[in-house]
Amino acid sequence: MLAGGAYPAMLALGLLKSAPAHAFNLEGSGKGKHIIILGAGLAGMTCAYELGKLGYQCTILEARQRTGGRCFSIRNGSTNTEIDKPTATARFDEGQYFNAGPSRIPHNHELTLHYCKELGVPIQVYNNVNEGAYYFAEGKGPLSNKKIKVREVHNDIRGYMTEMLAKSIDHGGLDSSFTKEDGEKIIEYLQAEGGLDIDKLYKASARRGYTESPGAGDKPGKIADPHKLADLLHSGLMDPDFYNVAEYTYELQMTMFQAVGGMDQIAKAMEKKVAPSIKMGAEVTAINNVPDGVKITYKDATGEHILNGDLCICTIPLPVLSNISNNFSGDVSRAIDYISYNQTGKIGLQFKRRFWEEDEHIYGGITHTNNDLTQIFYPSYDYLGKKGILIGYYNFNEKAQKIGALGYAEREKFALEKGKLIHPQYDKEFENSFSVSWHKTKYNLGGWAVYTTETRKTQYPVLLKPDKQVYFAGEHLTYLNAWMAGAFESARSTVAAVHARVTGQRTQYPAQK
Repeated sequence: MLAGGAYPAMLALGLLKSAPAHAFNLEGSGKGKHIIILGAGLAGMTCAYELGKLGYQCTILEARQRTGGRCFSIRNGSTNTEIDKPTATARFDEGQYFNAGPSRIPHNHELTLHYCKELGVPIQVYNNVNEGAYYFAEGKGPLSNKKIKVREVHNDIRGYMTEMLAKSIDHGGLDSSFTKEDGEKIIEYLQAEGGLDIDKLYKASARRGYTESPGAGDKPGKIADPHKLADLLHSGLMDPDFYNVAEYTYELQMTMFQAVGGMDQIAKAMEKKVAPSIKMGAEVTAINNVPDGVKITYKDATGEHILNGDLCICTIPLPVLSNISNNFSGDVSRAIDYISYNQTGKIGLQFKRRFWEEDEHIYGGITHTNNDLTQIFYPSYDYLGKKGILIGYYNFNEKAQKIGALGYAEREKFALEKGKLIHPQYDKEFENSFSVSWHKTKYNLGGWAVYTTETRKTQYPVLLKPDKQVYFAGEHLTYLNAWMAGAFESARSTVAAVHARVTGQRTQYPAQK
Protein backbone atom coordinates (compact mmCIF):
# COMPACT_ATOMS: atom_id res chain seq x y z
CA MET A 1 0.00 0.00 0.00
CA LEU A 2 1.25 3.47 -0.85
CA ALA A 3 -0.22 6.10 1.41
CA GLY A 4 -0.61 9.49 -0.22
CA GLY A 5 2.28 11.08 1.66
CA ALA A 6 4.64 8.26 0.77
CA TYR A 7 4.68 9.08 -2.95
CA PRO A 8 6.92 12.17 -2.88
CA ALA A 9 9.40 10.66 -0.44
CA MET A 10 9.79 7.50 -2.47
CA LEU A 11 10.09 9.47 -5.68
CA ALA A 12 12.83 11.60 -4.15
CA LEU A 13 14.75 8.50 -3.14
CA GLY A 14 14.40 7.03 -6.60
CA LEU A 15 12.41 4.09 -5.26
CA LEU A 16 9.35 4.76 -7.35
CA LYS A 17 8.78 6.11 -10.80
CA SER A 18 5.81 8.37 -11.26
CA ALA A 19 2.89 6.73 -13.01
CA PRO A 20 3.22 7.92 -16.62
CA ALA A 21 0.25 9.45 -18.37
CA HIS A 22 -0.35 11.12 -21.68
CA ALA A 23 0.72 14.76 -21.83
CA PHE A 24 -2.21 17.06 -21.17
CA ASN A 25 -0.85 20.56 -20.99
CA LEU A 26 -3.56 22.56 -22.73
CA GLU A 27 -3.04 26.24 -23.34
CA GLY A 28 -5.57 29.02 -23.36
CA SER A 29 -8.51 29.88 -21.10
CA GLY A 30 -12.13 28.83 -21.04
CA LYS A 31 -13.15 31.62 -18.71
CA GLY A 32 -16.65 32.88 -19.39
CA LYS A 33 -17.86 29.60 -20.91
CA HIS A 34 -20.43 27.43 -19.14
CA ILE A 35 -20.22 23.67 -19.76
CA ILE A 36 -23.09 21.47 -18.59
CA ILE A 37 -21.98 17.93 -17.81
CA LEU A 38 -24.55 15.16 -17.57
CA GLY A 39 -23.57 12.48 -15.06
CA ALA A 40 -21.17 12.53 -12.09
CA GLY A 41 -19.48 9.25 -12.87
CA LEU A 42 -15.72 9.11 -13.39
CA ALA A 43 -15.97 10.50 -16.93
CA GLY A 44 -18.21 13.42 -15.99
CA MET A 45 -16.26 14.45 -12.91
CA THR A 46 -12.94 14.13 -14.74
CA CYS A 47 -14.24 16.42 -17.49
CA ALA A 48 -15.24 19.00 -14.86
CA TYR A 49 -11.92 18.63 -13.06
CA GLU A 50 -9.80 19.21 -16.16
CA LEU A 51 -12.05 21.95 -17.55
CA GLY A 52 -11.97 23.68 -14.18
CA LYS A 53 -8.19 23.92 -14.41
CA LEU A 54 -8.68 25.83 -17.66
CA GLY A 55 -11.12 28.34 -16.19
CA TYR A 56 -14.44 26.95 -17.42
CA GLN A 57 -17.58 27.15 -15.33
CA CYS A 58 -19.03 23.65 -15.06
CA THR A 59 -22.34 22.33 -13.79
CA ILE A 60 -22.71 18.59 -13.29
CA LEU A 61 -26.21 17.16 -13.17
CA GLU A 62 -26.34 13.82 -11.34
CA ALA A 63 -29.60 11.90 -11.02
CA ARG A 64 -28.49 9.93 -7.96
CA GLN A 65 -27.64 11.09 -4.48
CA ARG A 66 -24.11 9.76 -4.91
CA THR A 67 -21.29 10.21 -7.40
CA GLY A 68 -19.19 7.55 -9.13
CA GLY A 69 -21.75 5.90 -11.40
CA ARG A 70 -20.61 2.31 -11.82
CA CYS A 71 -17.57 2.97 -9.63
CA PHE A 72 -19.58 1.80 -6.65
CA SER A 73 -18.35 0.07 -3.49
CA ILE A 74 -21.05 -1.50 -1.34
CA ARG A 75 -20.62 -0.95 2.38
CA ASN A 76 -22.94 -0.59 5.37
CA GLY A 77 -25.74 1.82 4.48
CA SER A 78 -25.17 1.74 0.70
CA THR A 79 -28.37 1.80 -1.34
CA ASN A 80 -29.22 0.76 -4.86
CA THR A 81 -32.44 0.97 -6.85
CA GLU A 82 -33.38 -1.48 -9.56
CA ILE A 83 -36.19 -0.64 -11.94
CA ASP A 84 -38.52 -3.45 -10.86
CA LYS A 85 -37.64 -3.66 -7.17
CA PRO A 86 -37.70 -1.47 -4.06
CA THR A 87 -34.51 0.34 -3.04
CA ALA A 88 -32.19 -2.03 -1.18
CA THR A 89 -29.92 -1.01 1.71
CA ALA A 90 -26.74 -2.91 2.62
CA ARG A 91 -26.35 -4.18 6.20
CA PHE A 92 -22.70 -5.13 6.34
CA ASP A 93 -20.42 -4.66 9.33
CA GLU A 94 -18.51 -1.39 9.42
CA GLY A 95 -15.25 -1.73 7.48
CA GLN A 96 -16.56 -4.51 5.25
CA TYR A 97 -17.20 -3.80 1.56
CA PHE A 98 -17.13 -5.19 -1.95
CA ASN A 99 -16.83 -3.46 -5.30
CA ALA A 100 -20.09 -3.84 -7.21
CA GLY A 101 -18.54 -2.22 -10.28
CA PRO A 102 -14.86 -2.04 -11.27
CA SER A 103 -12.55 -3.86 -8.88
CA ARG A 104 -9.23 -4.03 -10.72
CA ILE A 105 -6.66 -1.61 -12.12
CA PRO A 106 -4.26 -3.12 -14.69
CA HIS A 107 -0.66 -2.00 -14.36
CA ASN A 108 -0.79 -0.89 -18.00
CA HIS A 109 -3.67 1.54 -17.43
CA GLU A 110 -1.37 4.48 -17.03
CA LEU A 111 -3.99 7.20 -16.80
CA THR A 112 -5.96 5.47 -14.03
CA LEU A 113 -2.79 5.14 -11.97
CA HIS A 114 -1.91 8.73 -12.79
CA TYR A 115 -5.21 9.98 -11.35
CA CYS A 116 -4.81 7.79 -8.26
CA LYS A 117 -1.47 9.50 -7.71
CA GLU A 118 -2.69 13.01 -8.53
CA LEU A 119 -5.74 12.65 -6.28
CA GLY A 120 -3.81 11.05 -3.43
CA VAL A 121 -5.69 7.74 -3.54
CA PRO A 122 -3.50 4.97 -2.06
CA ILE A 123 -3.42 1.69 -3.94
CA GLN A 124 -2.55 -1.89 -3.09
CA VAL A 125 -1.94 -5.08 -5.05
CA TYR A 126 -5.02 -6.92 -6.25
CA ASN A 127 -4.55 -10.68 -6.46
CA ASN A 128 -6.36 -11.56 -9.65
CA VAL A 129 -4.62 -14.90 -10.25
CA ASN A 130 -4.65 -17.59 -7.56
CA GLU A 131 -3.62 -21.14 -8.39
CA GLY A 132 -5.00 -22.19 -5.02
CA ALA A 133 -8.60 -21.35 -5.96
CA TYR A 134 -10.87 -23.83 -7.73
CA TYR A 135 -12.58 -24.99 -10.87
CA PHE A 136 -16.01 -26.46 -10.25
CA ALA A 137 -17.88 -28.09 -13.12
CA GLU A 138 -21.37 -29.41 -12.65
CA GLY A 139 -22.10 -32.40 -14.87
CA LYS A 140 -21.68 -36.15 -15.23
CA GLY A 141 -17.92 -36.47 -15.83
CA PRO A 142 -15.44 -38.24 -13.52
CA LEU A 143 -14.28 -34.88 -12.10
CA SER A 144 -17.66 -33.16 -12.20
CA ASN A 145 -19.25 -31.81 -9.02
CA LYS A 146 -15.88 -31.71 -7.31
CA LYS A 147 -13.77 -28.67 -6.52
CA ILE A 148 -10.45 -29.04 -8.31
CA LYS A 149 -7.53 -26.76 -7.56
CA VAL A 150 -6.70 -24.37 -10.38
CA ARG A 151 -3.06 -25.43 -10.21
CA GLU A 152 -4.01 -29.06 -10.80
CA VAL A 153 -6.08 -28.27 -13.88
CA HIS A 154 -3.57 -25.83 -15.35
CA ASN A 155 -0.52 -28.02 -14.84
CA ASP A 156 -2.17 -31.26 -15.93
CA ILE A 157 -3.54 -29.76 -19.14
CA ARG A 158 -0.27 -27.98 -19.87
CA GLY A 159 1.66 -31.20 -19.22
CA TYR A 160 -0.47 -33.36 -21.48
CA MET A 161 -0.49 -30.80 -24.30
CA THR A 162 3.27 -30.38 -24.27
CA GLU A 163 3.72 -34.16 -24.11
CA MET A 164 1.61 -34.58 -27.25
CA LEU A 165 3.52 -31.84 -29.03
CA ALA A 166 6.89 -33.33 -28.05
CA LYS A 167 5.80 -36.74 -29.34
CA SER A 168 4.63 -35.14 -32.56
CA ILE A 169 8.04 -33.56 -33.07
CA ASP A 170 9.70 -36.90 -32.37
CA HIS A 171 7.65 -38.39 -35.17
CA GLY A 172 8.64 -35.76 -37.67
CA GLY A 173 5.81 -33.33 -37.06
CA LEU A 174 7.97 -30.22 -37.35
CA ASP A 175 8.09 -27.59 -40.06
CA SER A 176 10.73 -28.51 -42.62
CA SER A 177 12.43 -25.13 -42.20
CA PHE A 178 13.61 -26.21 -38.73
CA THR A 179 16.81 -28.18 -38.32
CA LYS A 180 17.28 -31.22 -36.08
CA GLU A 181 19.01 -28.96 -33.56
CA ASP A 182 16.02 -26.59 -33.65
CA GLY A 183 13.75 -29.50 -32.89
CA GLU A 184 15.85 -30.54 -29.92
CA LYS A 185 15.71 -27.01 -28.51
CA ILE A 186 11.93 -26.92 -28.92
CA ILE A 187 11.61 -30.25 -27.12
CA GLU A 188 13.80 -28.94 -24.29
CA TYR A 189 11.48 -25.96 -24.00
CA LEU A 190 8.41 -28.22 -23.96
CA GLN A 191 9.94 -30.36 -21.24
CA ALA A 192 10.51 -27.29 -19.09
CA GLU A 193 7.13 -25.72 -19.89
CA GLY A 194 5.08 -28.86 -19.30
CA GLY A 195 7.12 -30.51 -16.58
CA LEU A 196 7.96 -33.53 -18.77
CA ASP A 197 10.43 -36.17 -17.68
CA ILE A 198 13.49 -37.34 -19.62
CA ASP A 199 11.27 -39.59 -21.73
CA LYS A 200 9.09 -36.61 -22.61
CA LEU A 201 6.19 -37.94 -20.57
CA TYR A 202 4.03 -35.87 -18.24
CA LYS A 203 4.08 -36.97 -14.64
CA ALA A 204 2.81 -35.17 -11.55
CA SER A 205 5.19 -32.84 -9.75
CA ALA A 206 5.04 -30.30 -6.94
CA ARG A 207 3.76 -27.79 -9.51
CA ARG A 208 0.25 -29.14 -9.00
CA GLY A 209 0.50 -29.11 -5.22
CA TYR A 210 0.71 -31.66 -2.44
CA THR A 211 -1.77 -33.97 -0.77
CA GLU A 212 0.54 -33.91 2.24
CA SER A 213 2.76 -30.87 2.67
CA PRO A 214 6.51 -31.24 3.14
CA GLY A 215 7.88 -30.40 6.57
CA ALA A 216 10.54 -31.12 9.17
CA GLY A 217 12.04 -34.56 9.73
CA ASP A 218 10.83 -37.43 7.61
CA LYS A 219 8.18 -35.40 5.76
CA PRO A 220 9.13 -35.04 2.10
CA GLY A 221 5.52 -34.40 1.16
CA LYS A 222 3.15 -36.42 -1.01
CA ILE A 223 2.07 -35.62 -4.55
CA ALA A 224 -1.11 -37.04 -6.05
CA ASP A 225 -1.25 -38.60 -9.47
CA PRO A 226 -2.35 -36.21 -12.24
CA HIS A 227 -5.93 -36.21 -13.40
CA LYS A 228 -6.39 -38.17 -16.60
CA LEU A 229 -6.67 -36.07 -19.71
CA ALA A 230 -9.89 -37.85 -20.70
CA ASP A 231 -11.37 -37.09 -17.26
CA LEU A 232 -10.51 -33.41 -17.57
CA LEU A 233 -12.03 -33.31 -21.04
CA HIS A 234 -15.20 -35.26 -20.28
CA SER A 235 -15.85 -33.28 -17.09
CA GLY A 236 -15.98 -29.99 -18.99
CA LEU A 237 -12.81 -28.63 -17.44
CA MET A 238 -11.34 -27.97 -20.89
CA ASP A 239 -14.44 -26.35 -22.37
CA PRO A 240 -13.41 -23.10 -24.07
CA ASP A 241 -16.11 -21.06 -22.32
CA PHE A 242 -15.00 -22.37 -18.92
CA TYR A 243 -11.27 -23.07 -18.87
CA ASN A 244 -9.68 -19.79 -17.84
CA VAL A 245 -6.11 -18.56 -17.98
CA ALA A 246 -6.67 -14.96 -16.92
CA GLU A 247 -2.99 -14.13 -16.69
CA TYR A 248 -2.68 -14.48 -20.48
CA THR A 249 -5.08 -11.60 -21.09
CA TYR A 250 -3.25 -8.31 -21.55
CA GLU A 251 -5.34 -6.29 -19.12
CA LEU A 252 -5.53 -9.08 -16.53
CA GLN A 253 -1.81 -9.76 -16.40
CA MET A 254 -0.26 -9.16 -13.03
CA THR A 255 0.54 -6.82 -11.43
CA MET A 256 -2.99 -5.48 -10.84
CA PHE A 257 -4.04 -2.92 -8.26
CA GLN A 258 -7.05 -1.68 -6.33
CA ALA A 259 -7.82 1.45 -4.34
CA VAL A 260 -7.33 0.95 -0.62
CA GLY A 261 -10.72 0.89 1.11
CA GLY A 262 -12.76 0.35 -2.07
CA MET A 263 -12.75 1.64 -5.62
CA ASP A 264 -15.25 4.33 -4.68
CA GLN A 265 -12.33 6.10 -3.00
CA ILE A 266 -11.26 7.20 -6.49
CA ALA A 267 -14.71 8.66 -7.17
CA LYS A 268 -14.84 10.31 -3.75
CA ALA A 269 -11.42 11.89 -4.26
CA MET A 270 -12.49 13.28 -7.64
CA GLU A 271 -15.79 14.46 -6.13
CA LYS A 272 -13.88 16.59 -3.60
CA LYS A 273 -12.23 18.43 -6.49
CA VAL A 274 -15.49 19.32 -8.22
CA ALA A 275 -18.08 19.22 -5.43
CA PRO A 276 -19.29 22.86 -5.88
CA SER A 277 -20.23 22.05 -9.47
CA ILE A 278 -22.46 19.04 -8.71
CA LYS A 279 -26.24 19.13 -8.46
CA MET A 280 -27.33 15.83 -6.89
CA GLY A 281 -30.77 14.33 -7.43
CA ALA A 282 -31.06 16.12 -10.77
CA GLU A 283 -32.59 13.75 -13.32
CA VAL A 284 -32.21 14.95 -16.90
CA THR A 285 -35.45 14.76 -18.88
CA ALA A 286 -34.54 16.64 -22.08
CA ILE A 287 -31.38 17.63 -23.98
CA ASN A 288 -31.74 20.23 -26.69
CA ASN A 289 -29.37 22.07 -28.95
CA VAL A 290 -30.42 25.69 -29.35
CA PRO A 291 -28.95 28.32 -31.70
CA ASP A 292 -26.65 29.84 -29.08
CA GLY A 293 -25.86 26.79 -26.93
CA VAL A 294 -27.70 24.01 -25.13
CA LYS A 295 -30.86 23.82 -23.05
CA ILE A 296 -31.04 21.03 -20.49
CA THR A 297 -34.27 20.18 -18.68
CA TYR A 298 -34.06 18.29 -15.42
CA LYS A 299 -36.22 17.52 -12.44
CA ASP A 300 -35.37 17.30 -8.76
CA ALA A 301 -37.26 17.23 -5.47
CA THR A 302 -38.43 20.83 -6.01
CA GLY A 303 -39.79 20.38 -9.53
CA GLU A 304 -38.67 20.85 -13.13
CA HIS A 305 -35.87 23.23 -14.10
CA ILE A 306 -34.13 24.48 -17.24
CA LEU A 307 -30.39 25.03 -17.37
CA ASN A 308 -28.71 26.85 -20.25
CA GLY A 309 -25.09 26.53 -21.20
CA ASP A 310 -22.64 27.08 -24.02
CA LEU A 311 -21.80 23.41 -24.51
CA CYS A 312 -22.81 20.07 -23.02
CA ILE A 313 -20.84 16.90 -22.31
CA CYS A 314 -23.16 13.92 -21.98
CA THR A 315 -21.80 10.89 -20.11
CA ILE A 316 -25.19 9.23 -19.53
CA PRO A 317 -25.10 5.49 -20.34
CA LEU A 318 -26.62 4.94 -23.77
CA PRO A 319 -29.53 2.67 -22.67
CA VAL A 320 -30.65 5.49 -20.36
CA LEU A 321 -29.93 8.26 -22.86
CA SER A 322 -32.06 6.42 -25.42
CA ASN A 323 -35.16 7.26 -23.36
CA ILE A 324 -34.40 10.96 -22.78
CA SER A 325 -36.09 13.54 -24.99
CA ASN A 326 -33.63 15.26 -27.36
CA ASN A 327 -33.26 16.92 -30.74
CA PHE A 328 -30.18 15.00 -31.87
CA SER A 329 -29.57 14.19 -35.51
CA GLY A 330 -30.89 10.93 -36.92
CA ASP A 331 -27.40 9.40 -37.10
CA VAL A 332 -26.70 10.17 -33.44
CA SER A 333 -30.09 8.90 -32.27
CA ARG A 334 -29.55 5.71 -34.26
CA ALA A 335 -26.09 5.15 -32.73
CA ILE A 336 -27.46 5.65 -29.22
CA ASP A 337 -30.14 3.03 -29.88
CA TYR A 338 -27.94 0.52 -31.69
CA ILE A 339 -24.95 0.26 -29.34
CA SER A 340 -25.75 -2.43 -26.80
CA TYR A 341 -24.65 -2.94 -23.20
CA ASN A 342 -24.03 -6.25 -21.48
CA GLN A 343 -26.04 -7.75 -18.66
CA THR A 344 -24.05 -8.41 -15.51
CA GLY A 345 -24.53 -8.83 -11.79
CA LYS A 346 -22.68 -9.37 -8.53
CA ILE A 347 -23.60 -10.42 -5.02
CA GLY A 348 -21.55 -9.75 -1.90
CA LEU A 349 -21.81 -12.35 0.86
CA GLN A 350 -20.58 -11.45 4.36
CA PHE A 351 -19.30 -14.31 6.53
CA LYS A 352 -18.51 -14.54 10.23
CA ARG A 353 -14.99 -15.75 9.50
CA ARG A 354 -12.66 -15.93 6.53
CA PHE A 355 -12.93 -19.70 6.15
CA TRP A 356 -11.46 -19.58 2.62
CA GLU A 357 -8.22 -18.39 4.21
CA GLU A 358 -8.35 -20.30 7.49
CA ASP A 359 -9.52 -23.64 6.10
CA GLU A 360 -8.45 -23.61 2.46
CA HIS A 361 -5.50 -21.17 2.26
CA ILE A 362 -7.10 -19.06 -0.47
CA TYR A 363 -5.93 -15.46 -0.41
CA GLY A 364 -7.54 -13.47 -3.20
CA GLY A 365 -8.16 -14.78 -6.70
CA ILE A 366 -11.13 -16.37 -8.42
CA THR A 367 -12.94 -19.71 -8.41
CA HIS A 368 -14.52 -20.52 -11.78
CA THR A 369 -17.73 -22.49 -12.25
CA ASN A 370 -19.78 -23.61 -15.24
CA ASN A 371 -23.06 -22.87 -13.47
CA ASP A 372 -24.86 -19.56 -13.10
CA LEU A 373 -22.46 -18.33 -10.40
CA THR A 374 -19.78 -18.08 -13.13
CA GLN A 375 -17.16 -16.74 -10.72
CA ILE A 376 -16.54 -16.41 -6.98
CA PHE A 377 -14.08 -13.65 -6.03
CA TYR A 378 -12.08 -13.78 -2.79
CA PRO A 379 -11.15 -10.41 -1.22
CA SER A 380 -7.65 -9.06 -1.78
CA TYR A 381 -7.69 -6.93 1.34
CA ASP A 382 -7.72 -7.41 5.11
CA TYR A 383 -5.94 -10.76 4.94
CA LEU A 384 -6.12 -12.70 8.25
CA GLY A 385 -8.97 -10.48 9.40
CA LYS A 386 -11.92 -11.86 11.33
CA LYS A 387 -14.79 -11.38 8.89
CA GLY A 388 -14.92 -10.92 5.15
CA ILE A 389 -17.09 -10.53 2.06
CA LEU A 390 -16.90 -12.85 -0.92
CA ILE A 391 -18.32 -11.89 -4.26
CA GLY A 392 -20.62 -14.91 -4.37
CA TYR A 393 -21.32 -14.63 -8.09
CA TYR A 394 -20.17 -12.44 -10.94
CA ASN A 395 -22.09 -13.42 -14.02
CA PHE A 396 -22.84 -12.10 -17.50
CA ASN A 397 -25.37 -12.09 -20.30
CA GLU A 398 -27.93 -14.94 -20.17
CA LYS A 399 -26.81 -16.08 -16.72
CA ALA A 400 -26.96 -12.53 -15.38
CA GLN A 401 -30.37 -12.00 -16.96
CA LYS A 402 -31.69 -15.19 -15.35
CA ILE A 403 -30.37 -14.40 -11.86
CA GLY A 404 -31.14 -10.69 -12.15
CA ALA A 405 -34.80 -11.55 -12.72
CA LEU A 406 -34.93 -13.03 -9.21
CA GLY A 407 -35.82 -11.07 -6.10
CA TYR A 408 -33.07 -10.08 -3.68
CA ALA A 409 -33.85 -12.98 -1.30
CA GLU A 410 -33.97 -15.47 -4.16
CA ARG A 411 -30.61 -14.27 -5.47
CA GLU A 412 -29.13 -14.80 -2.01
CA LYS A 413 -30.67 -18.28 -1.78
CA PHE A 414 -29.27 -19.20 -5.20
CA ALA A 415 -25.76 -17.94 -4.34
CA LEU A 416 -25.73 -19.87 -1.07
CA GLU A 417 -27.08 -23.10 -2.53
CA LYS A 418 -24.61 -23.19 -5.40
CA GLY A 419 -21.73 -21.75 -3.38
CA LYS A 420 -21.93 -24.35 -0.62
CA LEU A 421 -21.27 -27.07 -3.21
CA ILE A 422 -17.76 -25.60 -3.25
CA HIS A 423 -17.60 -24.19 0.28
CA PRO A 424 -19.82 -26.17 2.70
CA GLN A 425 -18.84 -23.60 5.36
CA TYR A 426 -21.46 -21.28 3.84
CA ASP A 427 -24.25 -22.81 5.96
CA LYS A 428 -22.56 -22.11 9.29
CA GLU A 429 -20.71 -18.87 8.56
CA PHE A 430 -23.05 -16.76 6.38
CA GLU A 431 -24.43 -13.49 7.79
CA ASN A 432 -25.97 -11.29 5.05
CA SER A 433 -25.82 -10.24 1.41
CA PHE A 434 -26.30 -7.44 -1.09
CA SER A 435 -26.76 -7.88 -4.83
CA VAL A 436 -26.57 -5.52 -7.80
CA SER A 437 -27.92 -6.31 -11.24
CA TRP A 438 -26.46 -3.57 -13.43
CA HIS A 439 -28.81 -4.04 -16.39
CA LYS A 440 -31.71 -3.47 -13.99
CA THR A 441 -30.12 -0.63 -12.02
CA LYS A 442 -31.82 2.71 -12.53
CA TYR A 443 -29.69 5.28 -14.39
CA ASN A 444 -27.39 2.50 -15.76
CA LEU A 445 -29.45 -0.23 -17.45
CA GLY A 446 -26.30 -2.14 -18.35
CA GLY A 447 -22.81 -3.05 -17.28
CA TRP A 448 -20.72 -1.62 -20.13
CA ALA A 449 -20.86 -1.11 -23.87
CA VAL A 450 -20.46 -4.16 -26.08
CA TYR A 451 -19.68 -3.64 -29.75
CA THR A 452 -20.08 -5.92 -32.71
CA THR A 453 -17.76 -5.52 -35.67
CA GLU A 454 -20.57 -3.69 -37.41
CA THR A 455 -21.50 -1.24 -34.62
CA ARG A 456 -17.84 -0.48 -33.93
CA LYS A 457 -17.46 0.41 -37.60
CA THR A 458 -20.72 2.26 -38.21
CA GLN A 459 -22.12 3.59 -34.91
CA TYR A 460 -19.07 4.16 -32.69
CA PRO A 461 -17.51 6.89 -34.91
CA VAL A 462 -20.79 8.85 -34.91
CA LEU A 463 -20.66 9.50 -31.16
CA LEU A 464 -16.98 10.45 -31.21
CA LYS A 465 -18.05 13.71 -32.85
CA PRO A 466 -20.32 16.31 -31.25
CA ASP A 467 -23.91 16.78 -32.25
CA LYS A 468 -23.77 20.58 -32.62
CA GLN A 469 -23.16 21.75 -29.03
CA VAL A 470 -23.46 18.33 -27.36
CA TYR A 471 -20.37 16.12 -26.87
CA PHE A 472 -20.45 12.51 -25.70
CA ALA A 473 -18.02 10.85 -23.28
CA GLY A 474 -17.62 7.67 -21.24
CA GLU A 475 -16.10 4.22 -21.37
CA HIS A 476 -18.51 3.42 -24.21
CA LEU A 477 -16.56 5.80 -26.46
CA THR A 478 -13.20 4.06 -26.17
CA TYR A 479 -11.66 0.68 -26.83
CA LEU A 480 -11.39 0.26 -23.05
CA ASN A 481 -14.97 -0.79 -22.42
CA ALA A 482 -15.72 -1.89 -18.83
CA TRP A 483 -12.56 -0.28 -17.45
CA MET A 484 -12.22 2.91 -15.43
CA ALA A 485 -9.44 3.80 -17.87
CA GLY A 486 -12.10 4.14 -20.54
CA ALA A 487 -13.85 6.86 -18.55
CA PHE A 488 -10.60 8.72 -17.90
CA GLU A 489 -9.32 8.47 -21.47
CA SER A 490 -12.64 9.55 -22.96
CA ALA A 491 -12.89 12.49 -20.55
CA ARG A 492 -9.49 13.81 -21.53
CA SER A 493 -10.18 13.36 -25.23
CA THR A 494 -13.48 15.23 -24.91
CA VAL A 495 -11.98 18.05 -22.85
CA ALA A 496 -9.29 18.50 -25.50
CA ALA A 497 -11.94 18.66 -28.24
CA VAL A 498 -14.08 21.17 -26.31
CA HIS A 499 -11.10 23.37 -25.52
CA ALA A 500 -9.94 23.32 -29.13
CA ARG A 501 -13.38 24.49 -30.22
CA VAL A 502 -13.55 27.30 -27.66
CA THR A 503 -10.01 28.60 -28.16
CA GLY A 504 -9.68 27.90 -31.87
CA GLN A 505 -6.51 25.91 -31.23
CA ARG A 506 -5.74 22.57 -32.78
CA THR A 507 -5.60 20.70 -29.52
CA GLN A 508 -5.23 17.00 -30.27
CA TYR A 509 -5.37 14.43 -27.50
CA PRO A 510 -2.89 11.58 -28.07
CA ALA A 511 -4.40 8.34 -29.33
CA GLN A 512 -4.71 5.53 -26.80
CA LYS A 513 -1.51 3.52 -26.77
